[in-house]
Amino acid sequence: MFCFLTVRKLKPGAYDDFRRAWEPDWSEDWVDKFERAYHVRSLDDENEVVSFGFFNGSREDVDRMRSDENFRRSREERLTRIDEHVESVGADAIYEVLEEVTPPGR
Repeated sequence: MFCFLTVRKLKPGAYDDFRRAWEPDWSEDWVDKFERAYHVRSLDDENEVVSFGFFNGSREDVDRMRSDENFRRSREERLTRIDEHVESVGADAIYEVLEEVTPPGR
């Protein structure tokens, strides 16, 4: 499993516009192996938003998706829509999920 993660500093008050711009075209953009996505906001800075999603596939699946022209075009279109609401971007990468840590008995 992989986690796609981006840390963004949004322009003041831009979350709702950012969220609308982030929204995928569900009929075309959502890759089957993506299980879910989250947007989380810093308690100390409401304009710092971390977006991440889990991709349940192999490294080869990730590479195949990233090389797919339709996926790349769709991602670039989304980033173009999002950019007007973003002040800066921190971490922006794909991370391999090494383990899930849960309390005993859960």
